[in-house]
Amino acid sequence: MASRWCWGFVRQSRGFAEITSELAKGTIVTLYFPASDAQDVQHAAPLKPQGPVGGAERILIVEDDDLVRRNVVLQLARLGYETVAAGSAAEALKIIADSPPFDLLFTDVVMPGGMNGRQLAETVLEQHPGLKVLLASGYSEDPLMRERRQHNPMNFIGKPYRRTELAEAIRTILDA
Repeated sequence: MASRWCWGFVRQSRGFAEITSELAKGTIVTLYFPASDAQDVQHAAPLKPQGPVGGAERILIVEDDDLVRRNVVLQLARLGYETVAAGSAAEALKIIADSPPFDLLFTDVVMPGGMNGRQLAETVLEQHPGLKVLLASGYSEDPLMRERRQHNPMNFIGKPYRRTELAEAIRTILDA
């Protein structure tokens, strides 16, 4: 499909392609386009930078799945956030009690150990009402989850999520 699109673009641009292939050496595709006529050049406004936007805020990540937790920490650290991670609600409560304040609590909803992510968020919000919260769950279509969100709305992102979706959700919540 991509090759058709590419070939269509080349032809539409009045260009042509040259393809050379050699066994055990590979294939080279060279695209040729006509030279630009300076009169046809239009000046456009600069494009907005693409990609997720980060920040420097402190985020507590609570996720019981080690692989997911490490991935989220890595992604958010690459965006500039200061991250601290916990594998359970109990561990998160201890971190919150012993640490400087956080700007955002990002927690999985479904966790073992007697306290889920929503309960963790509600408990933490009693002591830190200004803390922003983002809940995540792979069970976003669960009727019970939908009902709970309607009666006690918190910010929510469904799993799996893309890095850009997570970055956008976090930035939106922090900027609100």
